[in-house]
Amino acid sequence: MTGNTRRDWEAVLPADSCHVLFEEGTERAGSSPLNAEKRAGTFICAACHTPLFTQDTKFNSGTGWPSFWQPLPGAVETKTDFKLIVPRTEYHCARCGGHQGHVFGDGPAPTGQRYCNNGVALRFIPEGEDLPAIRAVPEA
Repeated sequence: MTGNTRRDWEAVLPADSCHVLFEEGTERAGSSPLNAEKRAGTFICAACHTPLFTQDTKFNSGTGWPSFWQPLPGAVETKTDFKLIVPRTEYHCARCGGHQGHVFGDGPAPTGQRYCNNGVALRFIPEGEDLPAIRAVPEA
């Protein structure tokens, strides 16, 4: 699914989600309602609906972005980002390639990792609700 065009996703996603997911943008710190989400459930990619994180790995990092100490197995892929000169590890949805955020080594035990995620790149599905079907790229 990697290689989707921005136009394909514009038909099904808000503009701010498209900007973050497919132009590697960043939302404003503190702007996501997912920062305060404390219910049991699953955080999925806003684009393709792949499950990325569960609530039991979420923590309050104090950064203003939803943060997790571990993704679900095989859910994300990483690459090095040099946009701020100092190299950072950027991560994307392993299925659709949508940019989620950056991972840092200042998180809590047991991993010591902080997956700092853009809220507009995620959707939260509360426990007890069915996860939506994995979404294919809409036909242009």
